[in-house]
Amino acid sequence: MSGSGFPVERRELARRLALPHPAPAPEDRHVFRLPEGARVTEAAVMLPLVQRDGTMSVLLTQRTAHLNDHAGQISFPGGRVEPDDPSREATALRETEEEIGLAAARIEVLGRLPVYEVPSGFRITPVVGWIDAPFDLAPDTFEVAEVFEVPVAHFLNPTHYVRREYHYRERHRHYLAVPYEGRYIWGATAGMLWAFAHIVRAGGR
Repeated sequence: MSGSGFPVERRELARRLALPHPAPAPEDRHVFRLPEGARVTEAAVMLPLVQRDGTMSVLLTQRTAHLNDHAGQISFPGGRVEPDDPSREATALRETEEEIGLAAARIEVLGRLPVYEVPSGFRITPVVGWIDAPFDLAPDTFEVAEVFEVPVAHFLNPTHYVRREYHYRERHRHYLAVPYEGRYIWGATAGMLWAFAHIVRAGGR
């Protein structure tokens, strides 16, 4: 147990993230794979772990209601890969600074989670970053309605996740949700948090 109350030390988490990612379990029906030949848009997001006053939390954003894509949804800072981005880590750091004003120099990149694909054609690389508080934020008010934190412990408990399904464009879809104090965290964000929790709980694989 680390001094932050997080169940693994910072370097141990980086070691686990560097290992080959485990295959999805049979019950993980929310995991989607784009068909061969599909038009793909590469993207990256930052899963920011915040160490504050002896506790660990995950920093999340709520998108503004007027956006064309994913309006009002809870998400990680992130976006499309630009041609000038040298790596997915660089994309995640750049987008985090643009969206919430958190300087890249304040984030220690620990590694990546498994790539997460969605039916809309996005292939998302989640990057895990460690941030020591305090820090300053300056959210882009056009894109970001709110920035908030949720204790990591909430996401590490598998009983907090619920499995849902729906019909979309004549196709049957599965997704995860992980509600928290009146907030509904679902879809790709919940799926990436599930993958993160699995790696944290996996022990010394």
